[in-house]
Amino acid sequence: MSVVSQLTGIPFLLPEGQEWVQSRTGQKVDVEKLSPTRPPWEKQRALNSCAMFSDLQTGAIFDLPDRAVLELHLERYRLSLMQSIFPIVDQELFQETIDAVYQKPQPDSCYAESSLRACIFAFLAFSSLIMNPCNEVKAPTPPPVDGERYFMKAHLLVPQILQGTPTLDGVQAIASLALFELVSGSLQSANYFGTLAARMLSMLGAHTSLPDETEYPKTSARGHHSRVQRQLRIIFWLCFTIEKDVCIRIGQPQMFTDENCDLTLPPGYVEQLYADMQVHHCAEELPRNELTGYPLFPVDLRLSVIKSRAYSALYSFKALKKTDAELLKDIRELDDELERWRMSVPLEWRPTLSFSHETPDPNVSMHSVMLRLNYHLCMTIIHQASSRCKSWAKGQGGVMDGVSSSLALSVEASRSTLLYIEAAEHVLVDGIFWTLIFYPMSALLAIFCNILQNPSDPQATKDVRLLRTATGMLERLFSRQPFAVAEIVHIKLVADFVSELYRLATCAIEKAWNEHSR
Repeated sequence: MSVVSQLTGIPFLLPEGQEWVQSRTGQKVDVEKLSPTRPPWEKQRALNSCAMFSDLQTGAIFDLPDRAVLELHLERYRLSLMQSIFPIVDQELFQETIDAVYQKPQPDSCYAESSLRACIFAFLAFSSLIMNPCNEVKAPTPPPVDGERYFMKAHLLVPQILQGTPTLDGVQAIASLALFELVSGSLQSANYFGTLAARMLSMLGAHTSLPDETEYPKTSARGHHSRVQRQLRIIFWLCFTIEKDVCIRIGQPQMFTDENCDLTLPPGYVEQLYADMQVHHCAEELPRNELTGYPLFPVDLRLSVIKSRAYSALYSFKALKKTDAELLKDIRELDDELERWRMSVPLEWRPTLSFSHETPDPNVSMHSVMLRLNYHLCMTIIHQASSRCKSWAKGQGGVMDGVSSSLALSVEASRSTLLYIEAAEHVLVDGIFWTLIFYPMSALLAIFCNILQNPSDPQATKDVRLLRTATGMLERLFSRQPFAVAEIVHIKLVADFVSELYRLATCAIEKAWNEHSR
């Protein structure tokens, strides 16, 4: 089983993995359908360079957008829930950036000018992804912009940003590029920009410095400095959250770790978090500026911290050398930490240990979707690591019962993931496919490997049906992408991947049945 125990590893990509699958199913793996080049939740960036060539030829490559259009996008963002979930800019500070670029005849330096312009370009690239601004009554509808074009404009300024002194504008620009790539499914590129942003945040001290909340939001010079420090800390937490997701999805080392960062939560964050969720759940149209405190962020920050610790303790290079006893001790401690988090969540939002249609979620919303999916993901990655235990892999006694129960928790969390997405499909916003795809795909892999490991288990037949229904669910999610037609090749790849999992799982059950009947 060691060939299927990696955090994001697909068992068929290695020869020994293919041999294991073949031994359990009696079938040869179709590597064409199972995409040996990259996981199905990762998309390779497709460059649309026609617009870039046109801009280069006319000398308009770094021309600013119409200020009125930019202001409309900023106003929509200010009134949108997106400002709370993805706080990539501070309203007042970004307004200063806009004023500096559009009003100053001569910049202080070419490096400063590059950071300012890149921040504006990257913001518009991100704004192009806001498909439905959560039905805010007061939000304007700005003219659409070409997100890819503005992404490339900002991208071309990155070398100059890196050569200059790190600034808030520069780090916001690069963090926005990382976010754009994450939401678009280009995970390697998201990792690249996220790493650059992490280095810049470290140079600015945002990974350890805590803003003086007593100074904010005064309008004095000291108050302005505190506002900048506060926004830097917010960008740190946003990048911290993004990094944990990207590292888990592509298996790359972390930049932000417990050893090097002050992970003290923003003051009052926990108390405010679920109160704000309740406000947004009951009245989506309430503008964010009428609320106080820190943003919601994409995920509860405490879950991001648990992901970080799970990665370091269970999947880092050092962790791979741990003994069975050390590994199981870390798994127990992380499981306890995750359960303490779960019990700290107010009852109306608290995820159940497992999900089924018999125990529906009364508060189903995008908030609860992300909360539950991340909870089940944490359960999966914590307990999935137990499959690395050498004594269990060799079929030895001693820790086998503990490992088996740990793996069972991992698989049950994966089942809950698929069942919950199916139940919550009606509340998912359009354009979220690439943000969500890792959750069902990683769950499908965990369930598939469990079927192959235990094909005679009565639950295996039910799990095969889950594999089959997941295909239709993923296709429906993908069809709600704004550019579904342009990306139809990838949905075929995903569909082929899942259908091959279904075929092989069915063969494994039939093989086990035939062997048992002899």
